[in-house]
Amino acid sequence: MIIDVKVPQLSESVSEATLVSWHKQVGEAVSRDENLIDIETDKVILELPAPAAGVLVELLKQDGQTVEAEELIARIDTEAAPTVVSAEPPVPVEAVPAASAEPEKSVVLAVPAAPDAILSAAQADYPAAPPFVLPESLARAEHVASGYTLAPAPSVAIPLANRPEQRVPMSRLRARVAERLVQSQSTNAILSTFNEVNMAPVLALRKQYGEKFEKVHGVRLGFMGFFVKAAVAALQKFPIVNASVDGNDIVYHGYIDIGIAVGSPRGLVVPILRDADQMSIADIEKKIAEYGQKAKDGKLSMEELTGGTFSISNGGVFGSMLSTPIINPPQSAILGIHATKDRAVVEDGQIVVRPINYLAFSYDHRIIDGREAVLSLVTMKEALEDPARLLLGV
Repeated sequence: MIIDVKVPQLSESVSEATLVSWHKQVGEAVSRDENLIDIETDKVILELPAPAAGVLVELLKQDGQTVEAEELIARIDTEAAPTVVSAEPPVPVEAVPAASAEPEKSVVLAVPAAPDAILSAAQADYPAAPPFVLPESLARAEHVASGYTLAPAPSVAIPLANRPEQRVPMSRLRARVAERLVQSQSTNAILSTFNEVNMAPVLALRKQYGEKFEKVHGVRLGFMGFFVKAAVAALQKFPIVNASVDGNDIVYHGYIDIGIAVGSPRGLVVPILRDADQMSIADIEKKIAEYGQKAKDGKLSMEELTGGTFSISNGGVFGSMLSTPIINPPQSAILGIHATKDRAVVEDGQIVVRPINYLAFSYDHRIIDGREAVLSLVTMKEALEDPARLLLGV
């Protein structure tokens, strides 16, 4: 019996995917639910399990090809016996000889002819001036005025010797991330504001309750839970920061879904904390730990990466001291947090040492005014410097 192997259904926002690598070849036996191939979308890598046990008898699509949802890519014969398929020997690549060095060529600038009405009979008696010849190195360094024709430069292969290069195509995820970053920079009127936070109260809480928290909830008490709760307090106080732009409309969201930027071997991913305003610090820490492991294993689902009304980027885990995070469209703001370092600050006229974290808040100035942006960041600062506010809602 022949069983068709098709691309699984993709999310609404994803129309196509790329076949990464087949784990089975024609003639090999496969077990039911065994992963046949990895399929990469703009957001995640999906594993395609075998729909039945048997022998892979036909591959209709190869590695690197683009496919759509429900497209037929292979066939499995449930009654055939496996065969051994020998791999074809690699085709040797001939070395390309380096181009011989040539003397510098001259570039001829063709000057447009003047109208006939300007040329007098006397001028016509003089011999035509020779074309102006400019060395190529100078011609390419100068700005050539409109109306002049510049001959194309010959391509010269530069010997690399022991300086190898490798050209690797972007993964679909990396290409999508690049596209969205450029879109954000070109579409949003991005402005950033900064503030510093004394993290001593949060550090004291972690020191006092860290062990009890881990015993009760089975997860470490980190910093992200406090930052998320502080962001929630600001978004509730200033709903415009939680809004997004849709054409000429402002969309106010009656829920708070916060994206947490996570670095993975495949690139930057932003899983979403759904209804973050209804989550406890323990819930937040558990979910972030889960997302971190899934990102490492490449197991994040499309649902976990879709949506979001606000984002938090933590460059501090890599040692970053200050940055200006880029907004994740169609969101209108993002919080950047950084490494906490002991710094000298002035309190009550005295110089004291405090653990300071610099916060960066980037926002879309098209809909968020400076007042709302600054006060939102101040709200986060006050919540972190006095965590009791997070419990009391003040």
